Amino acid sequence: MKFFDCNLAPSPRLVRIFLAEKNVSVDVINVDLRTGEHLEPTFREINPHCTVPVLETDNGVRITSTQGCWRYLEEIKPKPPLLGRTAEEKAMISDLLWHIEMDGLQAVAEGLRNSAPRLKNRAITGPDNFAQNTELGERGKIRGKLFLDRLDGLLGEKEYIAGDVFTAVDILTLVIVDFAGWLKITIPETSLQALSWHKRMTLRSSSQL
Repeated sequence: MKFFDCNLAPSPRLVRIFLAEKNVSVDVINVDLRTGEHLEPTFREINPHCTVPVLETDNGVRITSTQGCWRYLEEIKPKPPLLGRTAEEKAMISDLLWHIEMDGLQAVAEGLRNSAPRLKNRAITGPDNFAQNTELGERGKIRGKLFLDRLDGLLGEKEYIAGDVFTAVDILTLVIVDFAGWLKITIPETSLQALSWHKRMTLRSSSQL
């Protein structure tokens, strides 16, 4: 398999951690987002959406979303299960992933892409340019802060967000917390459960990637 990556971006990191947890080896091709390599004709042929990650299977099929990459990897290597073990658990994890992506990842991305000078006219990922919107940037920062403020409640007394085992929900949330740091948004000092969880997740070898 081939994995089109960018070691600075949060979305491909989601797949890097998943690959590491599954102990799956792939050929890595780094795409330089800073220089706009993802917008060049060569990469557009690989992924018309002009985004990473992209996972290319041995059959030449290209999967161009995080969720798609995760699903494919879970199917070809079921253990350890990262997307759920039972029907109920799989549904619950899908629910959590959707809400956490909407409330956390999209919020932080909205805040960053609408405020960072280097992303001028790149407020939305993809092949088309969109101007930044200062109000959307501020709204994204507020939403990102609310997500981190509520993380303690999401965890409750559980060791992992989805229950008793490490899952893709922990991967997504870890990446969001670290991504929010780019905006200087952090877990509140009073959120002891969330801070403890983040420390444990950061110590996993897969998280160093």
